[in-house]
Amino acid sequence: MEKFDVTIIGAGPGGYVAAIRCAQLGMKTALIEKYTSLGGTCLNVGCIPSKALLDSSEHFYNAVNHFEEHGIDVKEPKVNIKQMIERKRGVVKMTVEGINFLMKKNKITVYTGVGSFENKTTINITNSDGKIEQIESAKTIIATGSKPSTLPGIEIDKKRIITSTEALELQEVPKHMVIIGGGVIGLELGSVYARLGSKITVVEFMDRIIPGMDGALSKELQRVLKKNLKFEFLFKTKVTGVKSSAKEVTVSALNAKDEKIELKGDYCLMSVGRKPYTEGLGLDKVGIKVDNRGRIETDDHLRTNVENIYAIGDVVKGAMLAHKAEEEGVFVAEQMAGQKPHINYLLIPGVVYTWPEVAAVGYTEEQLKEMGKKYKIGNFPFKASGRARASMDTDGFVKVLADEASDEILGVHMIGPRTADMIAEAVVAMEYKASAEDISRMSHAHPTFTESMKEACLDATGKRALHI
Repeated sequence: MEKFDVTIIGAGPGGYVAAIRCAQLGMKTALIEKYTSLGGTCLNVGCIPSKALLDSSEHFYNAVNHFEEHGIDVKEPKVNIKQMIERKRGVVKMTVEGINFLMKKNKITVYTGVGSFENKTTINITNSDGKIEQIESAKTIIATGSKPSTLPGIEIDKKRIITSTEALELQEVPKHMVIIGGGVIGLELGSVYARLGSKITVVEFMDRIIPGMDGALSKELQRVLKKNLKFEFLFKTKVTGVKSSAKEVTVSALNAKDEKIELKGDYCLMSVGRKPYTEGLGLDKVGIKVDNRGRIETDDHLRTNVENIYAIGDVVKGAMLAHKAEEEGVFVAEQMAGQKPHINYLLIPGVVYTWPEVAAVGYTEEQLKEMGKKYKIGNFPFKASGRARASMDTDGFVKVLADEASDEILGVHMIGPRTADMIAEAVVAMEYKASAEDISRMSHAHPTFTESMKEACLDATGKRALHI
């Protein structure tokens, strides 16, 4: 039986990053993945492929709607959905091959099969033929991720009633896609198909989209999606059933007045979040505790109640984000090596890759009100940005929340062009406890989108913004 210092079960962003860091720190490392492709949901059927389709669909949308204004005359562009999907597959393949290279470079032993606990130091690896191989591991990191959730009584047939996985492989542009859930995944994939010509209806149980983010972002994104992509939104609406036939889906729901409504479309995308995936791990064999939502319970060091077993990423509490899982993978590896790493969960940014992009870090205004914290607000609209006008991306704003007394930045909320990249400045500022004035006195290159961050900080420090 081969022996390892550490074994990671699950090769998504959390798992493979943990494996690399463990190997860098001198540990003999094994990585177990049940699929033949490394990278988990993110690389194969999540973050990477969705961004590939978002970029492709944005090019098409701009060709139809903006090229003429830019002085580019083209014949009427047409969607080649099969080529779009094929390009997406190529991006995924290249990214996964990069992970394979990193495993070899770092001398990580990769096993293909389902990993499960025989006991706290012995792991069974069951391959697709049912053959079992055993390895011994002094420590183990569980990084098995999550899978799409559904609603009670609704069966996902993967043909007409689909999840994000199937939505990334459609071979036709839907005429009408009904999306259940107004969160990140639904809005991103809805944007892809709306740009290609689909009618999109979003059914949301809450009273707004992206409910976990600052209310100002929800309101602006709803306005822009409705204006630019003709999204339709049904809020405070409870889905009671979904039925499918060969070419149609029917979504039954109750609106805020408890009136029955029916929506018909050719596809229904279930986008009501994700749930931890721990099936087949044999947690009961080693007595690992899970909470009432199926998440593995851990302490502040991400250690389970079994001292040599850790858990990271979507299987533990916190935001289900690839970069959160990566941070946790590095955190656990460095702890094992005797270091003293730290994660500030407040400063893990959240991003929605619609267009305009939405990005945020720190406290929302609603949270600060609930806390009774006195704060001030700085705002700067992209319509006042020269760079945004040059690229015709004037929707959105940057909103900075700062402590009323100390001026320390407490939260930054952005919606606009390239805010997914811009939010990093806010994370750095908040990691070093910068004040709004600190950022307002830094030189920002002109013309850039990031000047809007400076201007919002100027606005927060005595309403000193220069360009509004």
